[in-house]
Formats: sequence, C-alpha cells, structure tokens
Amino acid sequence: MATTNDLKNGLVLNIDNGLWQVLEFQHVKPGKGPAFVRTKLKNVTSGKIIDKTFNAGTKVETATVDRSDMQYLYHDGTDYIFMDSKTYEQVPVSPEVMGNATDYLLENSEALIASHEGTVLYIELPTSVVLEITHTDPGLQGDRSTGGTKPATLETGAEIQVPLFLETGTKVKVDTRDGSYLGRVN
Repeated sequence: MATTNDLKNGLVLNIDNGLWQVLEFQHVKPGKGPAFVRTKLKNVTSGKIIDKTFNAGTKVETATVDRSDMQYLYHDGTDYIFMDSKTYEQVPVSPEVMGNATDYLLENSEALIASHEGTVLYIELPTSVVLEITHTDPGLQGDRSTGGTKPATLETGAEIQVPLFLETGTKVKVDTRDGSYLGRVN
C-alpha cells in the first residue's frame, strides 16, 4: 500500500481488480477545499487510458511488477521468445503483449520485460534503435534539396517515412515510440 503522495510515473497500481500504470500525476491544492491528486492511468493489459482523481493522502494498492532486461531470441510462430540474460530462463510473450514492438525488434536485441506474478504485462524498448532500410524507391534528381519524404521498408518489415535522399541499404535511427526517422547512421 502507498498513499497518493507516493505516486510517480511508471508505478503500477491495483485498482478495481485491474493493473493501471501511472503515466502522469499532478498534486493540486486549490485555494478553497481539500488538496487532490489528478492522474492519467493506462490499463496495462488493454492499453486503455483514463483520468482519475484521488483525494490527497488516500491509500492506493500498488502492484509488484518485476522488470528485467531480456534478450529477444526468435519468433516460434505463435509467441516471441525472450531469454533472461542472468538466469538463461526463456519466457514466451504473446503477440497481443508485444503490440507494435515487433516493428523495431531484431533477434538478439535487448528489451525490458515487465511481469506481475509470472504474467508478462508489457515490453519497453529502448527509445531508439538502428535498423537497415531493405527497400525504398530511388530518389529523383533534384529531390535532395527538398524536404519531402518517401516510404521505406525496414529489415523488421516495418514501414516508416524517410527523407528522399536515402537509399536501400542505409542504416537509420528510428524512434520506437512513434516510428519516426531520427537520422542516418554510418
């Protein structure tokens, strides 16, 4: 148990038999009336985001979430198999939990796996990854001076928008949160 004064981003709460991760919180002390805490919570299993207000000092039940760095090994057709780097224990993760993480995850790359009582809740990727462009249409002469973009397919199969001057075989840095192009890597 914790009070609303102990809330911080990333904390997982057990509310109404569901697990909710704190995305944002704000302590509010109005000029009149009691203080309260305004929060934005994300359901860990469904991804639904809600706004919830607590009275200041209210006790909330926290959930024990184990976070561990794991290495992605392979996709066995149904699940994605990860291995704990310390214990060499292999953990299967369902496609529903993976979500769009598969767009930025190569074999042997690292990810943070969060689990509660043996059930994998979610996956946190690094904020950016380096991937190779496997296909993109060639840029036309004169395209280099314009600020336009074109679609490019990455080695994971994901498609992102890149500047017109990039070619197939170029390594690029990609933001895993929104799939945006961050720059070219030599």
